Amino acid sequence: MTVRVLLADDQRLVRESLSTMLGLLDGIELVDSAADGEQALALAEKHRPDVVLMDLRMPRLDGIEATRALRERIPEVGVIALTTYADDESVLAALRAGARGYLTKDASGEDIRAAILCVAAGEAALDPAIQGHVVAALVGGGAQPSASSRALPDELTPREAEVLALIAEGLSNDEIAERLVVSRTTVKSHINHLFAKAGIRDRAQAVNYAYRTGLAQPPR
Repeated sequence: MTVRVLLADDQRLVRESLSTMLGLLDGIELVDSAADGEQALALAEKHRPDVVLMDLRMPRLDGIEATRALRERIPEVGVIALTTYADDESVLAALRAGARGYLTKDASGEDIRAAILCVAAGEAALDPAIQGHVVAALVGGGAQPSASSRALPDELTPREAEVLALIAEGLSNDEIAERLVVSRTTVKSHINHLFAKAGIRDRAQAVNYAYRTGLAQPPR
């Protein structure tokens, strides 16, 4: 059985690379690709794919809202969030919107194929790297992630604050990835975002910022 897939990602290079990869996967047929959430909805209604691979951060209509709209309009379509972001807030928002799967963009072609087949069969497919974080967020009161986000400076997410605290402990990117059970690419993404939000240029400034804002305590 061939699974018909629609791809949605606003970055042309990523979209083209993923399109090429999907074309090489056995049992997968790429029916079309979209550059934003609104186009994804229109193409999904046109092609009626089995699965949509959905980026979360897109213009006009983001992946969360596009996923929610798809679940309302075409509930039989399975959505897999395929994104750079693996923080608790992004994961839970996508799952609440109706996504049946969640993968980070460093997933292998075989991982993506397996997730597509699972979701097409009506099953869930979560990247192993984020499963522990989903459970921790739910157990720890993740039902209200936005409230915890508002308590942090410069609109940092809880995961970005956690990464910052680990930087202040002196951990390298590889060590942070191992501690949080995520990929090194995901750690770099969090660091880039928190540096941009806080106006930080390097790790020394990051440590100073962490101490100044109380997100980490200087050694005694």
